[in-house]
Amino acid sequence: MAGETLPPMPPERLIELNDVAVHFSLREGLVRAVNGVSYHVNKGEVLGVVGESGSGKSVTVRSIMRLQPKTALDAGGAIRFRLPDGSVTELNRLPRDGREIRSIRGRHIGMVFQEPMTALSPVHSIGTQIARTYQLHTGASKEAARNRAIDLLARVQMPRPREMVDVYPHQLSGGMRQRAMIALALTCEPSLLIADEPTTALDVTTEAQILDLLRSLQAEFGMAIIFITHNFGVVADIADRVAVMYLGRVAETGTVDQIFYHPKHPYTRALLQSIPRLGQKRVHRLKTIPGMVPDPFNIPAGCVFHPRCEHAVAGRCDVAEPASRTFDGGQIARCHLADSLPELVS
Repeated sequence: MAGETLPPMPPERLIELNDVAVHFSLREGLVRAVNGVSYHVNKGEVLGVVGESGSGKSVTVRSIMRLQPKTALDAGGAIRFRLPDGSVTELNRLPRDGREIRSIRGRHIGMVFQEPMTALSPVHSIGTQIARTYQLHTGASKEAARNRAIDLLARVQMPRPREMVDVYPHQLSGGMRQRAMIALALTCEPSLLIADEPTTALDVTTEAQILDLLRSLQAEFGMAIIFITHNFGVVADIADRVAVMYLGRVAETGTVDQIFYHPKHPYTRALLQSIPRLGQKRVHRLKTIPGMVPDPFNIPAGCVFHPRCEHAVAGRCDVAEPASRTFDGGQIARCHLADSLPELVS
């Protein structure tokens, strides 16, 4: 995409990824972790990004934040983000440690990590971390920043926020740490929140509470969310649209109803058919996806999913890489057979 002029972003669009590629240069060779990802998020919208481990979900959003490790190579594409003043900046062209990306990261884009113990500082209290972030981006006084921390802890439903503001991460339970992480991410009321599997390590009850919290906070702040998960149930609960990723590519995007009731890609269909459903007989065996996600050092020719696809056509799917195709309602699928697959029986 080098030298290509992209069309203007529609006014309702907050962030747009166009053919983004991120590779890792390792001793063993080049790993194409993200290999041409395109999706967008509109203002106030929730995009669920789903796929198996190793599909490139987290690497893609870390590219938005410019938080890739040093071994990561920006191999192409564009990540465009609309700032509150209406201007559009290309995030992946900004220096990773430069002043401009640091002014965006934490202020206009917040991030909730999967494991808050690795994201929160163990030697600073929760309140101190929130207050310093607020001071850094707004220049507020210490007193105002502390009050902001208490207010945010109350908003994320932390019990006794005036006391909890002075506790350290190791003194909190997993669910309370995640609430503190969400409060930190919302310190400056960002227009985009990235949630990278924020409920994976939590029990079912706490997970439901965190999802309810994110929904209520989204309504309060009016922010957009990119919610990364491997759980289709979570996607159905929180997302407006869905992007299904496989081996560094987007296999399919669409609304929740399109993805759940009219999936166009065999990978999406296979994931849906592997979900346990209420009312199934005990003797019913869940359908599994054969094989494993291929080694990123040896990406298959043609469609990357063809070695595991029950619908693959020899001489076509294993030879030619499918282009993205757009269907009625804006649903997009990258599959040669997207318009000829039988209806999915639930």
